[in-house]
Amino acid sequence: MIHIAGVQKYFDGYHALRDINLDIARGEVVVVLGPSGSGKSTLCRTINRLETIEEGTIAINGTPLPEEGKELAALRSDVGMVFQQFNLFPHLTIKDNVTLGPKKVRKMPSAEADALALQLLERVGIANQADKYPAQLSGGQQQRVAIARALAMKPKVMLFDEPTSALDPEMVNEVLDVMTDLAQEGMTMVVVTHEMGFARKAADRILFMADGQVVEDTDPESFFDNPQSERAKDFLAKILVH
Repeated sequence: MIHIAGVQKYFDGYHALRDINLDIARGEVVVVLGPSGSGKSTLCRTINRLETIEEGTIAINGTPLPEEGKELAALRSDVGMVFQQFNLFPHLTIKDNVTLGPKKVRKMPSAEADALALQLLERVGIANQADKYPAQLSGGQQQRVAIARALAMKPKVMLFDEPTSALDPEMVNEVLDVMTDLAQEGMTMVVVTHEMGFARKAADRILFMADGQVVEDTDPESFFDNPQSERAKDFLAKILVH
């Protein structure tokens, strides 16, 4: 579903991604872990070209990501993205936030888009909030709206870039529960997160990044119980100690 070959990314003189080669199968849930500045979010953002790359190729479902233009917009609509900040339109109701993409991009009839929005809001547990505005919802509820909005485009792939790091602790689980359900339903997912419990439970694969490189690529049990690299051992020792 996602094919990444020889990807290099620089920010000015800084080498942010170093020769990334990666294949992610349809229905696979890949969780990306690593210290701050390791390239996790940058990798996530290159998959739908929110960040450009200097070298290499990225393909979604067999189609290389175009540089720009209508082809990029079309392919990007197949890749849902949920950010750390919810990025909802404050002047639109919850339902209108969810229906905007399907109506504008997919040219879905209004009645169909409205029905889909309510179905998705039901799925993420907030159908009763459909006529409210984002400011009237908690952070956890807003992030669930953001997930529903991404799903409304019927994406082939979902990218999550630290989706719970802006939330109060008691709201984290309500978002992770929705993501876990999605994973169990077979959605192809790339998740950048610091939530180790979710990584252990929901991931098919763990990618551990450091210094712009994928240092380990393995299953959760192997990573958490028997990390191979010193960087991963050091990382786990720091975060699992409490």
